[in-house]
Amino acid sequence: MVATSKPEVTRPPLYQVVLLNDDFTPMDFVVEVLQVFFALNREKATQVMLHVHTRGKGVCGVYTREVAESKVTQVNEFSRMHQHPLLCSMEKA
Repeated sequence: MVATSKPEVTRPPLYQVVLLNDDFTPMDFVVEVLQVFFALNREKATQVMLHVHTRGKGVCGVYTREVAESKVTQVNEFSRMHQHPLLCSMEKA
């Protein structure tokens, strides 16, 4: 008799979605982006925005590759649509 075992399933790799600081995008716009696209409350969004502003970049969230790519695209398109140079990227977590 052969014992059946559950197949080993590995979790997909996770990616950090990162906002990069620039000297032109208004802080209120960055807070709005964090609230709209990353579901942060105003207080947490302000903390992340200040972190990005003072340290050059900051993590907005950690997601699977597909979700992270989607968030990066949405934020970059939204920024360009509003004529701001805010840049969003992703890094392996």
